Amino acid sequence: MKNFQDKVAVITGAGAGIGRALAIELAHNGARLALSGRNLANVSETAALCEQQGAKARAYRLDVTDRDAVYAHAEEVRSDLGPANLVVNNAGVSLTATVEELTWEDFEWIVNINFWGVMHGTKAFLPQVIASGDGHIANVSSMFGLAACPSQGAYNATKFAIRGFTDALRQEMKIAGHPVGVSSVHPGMVKTEIAWKARAGGDRDRDALAANFDRLAKTTPESAATTILKGIRKDKAKILIGTDARVIDLLPRLFGSGYQKIITAQMKNEVA
Repeated sequence: MKNFQDKVAVITGAGAGIGRALAIELAHNGARLALSGRNLANVSETAALCEQQGAKARAYRLDVTDRDAVYAHAEEVRSDLGPANLVVNNAGVSLTATVEELTWEDFEWIVNINFWGVMHGTKAFLPQVIASGDGHIANVSSMFGLAACPSQGAYNATKFAIRGFTDALRQEMKIAGHPVGVSSVHPGMVKTEIAWKARAGGDRDRDALAANFDRLAKTTPESAATTILKGIRKDKAKILIGTDARVIDLLPRLFGSGYQKIITAQMKNEVA
């Protein structure tokens, strides 16, 4: 997919952050937009911003954990805008907890949104993307889908799973000869609200964790959106967002499993 003019682009988690920035950038590039999220008011605000640029944009309330709802959404998008060309499975949440602290309720919460949300979105829209003749699926993982980090075990599990699923899908599309690019997207710390909407295990102070995230985050959602679209145009298998993501990507390749010693030393005081 070299350009986005008049292409139908589907974005989950479009009410804020990377999803909103991506929608606005795609609107600027002439795409027709199907934007979804749990908070319809926020998604509608994103759609209005896109329409200010002359784009056709529709806002939908969607719970990506609801398989039937996602399949119904795919048919709704086809009816409203036409078959999807580009799908960005962006909706996701964060959780800070050691494995000891982790509750089953929190684990199921993050798996249902982060992993099953991507699975549902990919499976529901894949037939449309294949049939479009010029399609792409981008699944948002994380820099913690490249290397593990203490207190992020549940988050790591979902983001590693997204990466493996997406890499396999990319290979399958090429073997089948389908005109579909597939990318795994790995943001580092991006200045979004994800940390403020996260959960924290044990007696951890979620607000303190979020404030620290904000202090460390250097990449803007707008920069992330630009990087994602560049990666899609180039059909990159792995799209890295931010210097921190590029560093994390290097560690396992340079040190093998020894990267864990480096991260353990850096994180020891943070986890205790």
